[in-house]
Amino acid sequence: MSGRIDQLDADLIALLEAEPRIGVLECARRLRVARGTVQARLDKLVARGVIRSFGPEITPAAIGYTVTAFVTLEIRQRAGHQPVAQHLASIPEVLEAHTITGSGDLLCRLVARTNADLQRVIDQVVGHEGIVRAVTHIALAEQIPYRTLPLVRAAASPPG
Repeated sequence: MSGRIDQLDADLIALLEAEPRIGVLECARRLRVARGTVQARLDKLVARGVIRSFGPEITPAAIGYTVTAFVTLEIRQRAGHQPVAQHLASIPEVLEAHTITGSGDLLCRLVARTNADLQRVIDQVVGHEGIVRAVTHIALAEQIPYRTLPLVRAAASPPG
């Protein structure tokens, strides 16, 4: 069943997303399955990397980081992606970075306190010798927040 989830997995994930502080016993009660079944499913979902965290989800704007930007980076190919990725990982405002295809090499999501602070963060990002160019897009408003539950529901449905 590698790569697939069933309806019970999807229901368990949905319940945990709706109520992250719910316990295993209460999950079992609501899903009408044995506590051991819920625990075994959770263990398998974690082991397979389906569930990667039970920690709190943070809203950057609520802690003062009100500006979100997406930055496409072009890097020097000779050294590869790893040195740049290590540099980016050292900058707290870089929330994620992905190797991409197309005109750039890496796509980063970062946050800043203000537009002026964004300039500071970008200067820090491009300060690495492996970065050749950066193109920045400031997000004006979030239309669809990061979500996975619709994908979980689709994955639990039969293909077709």
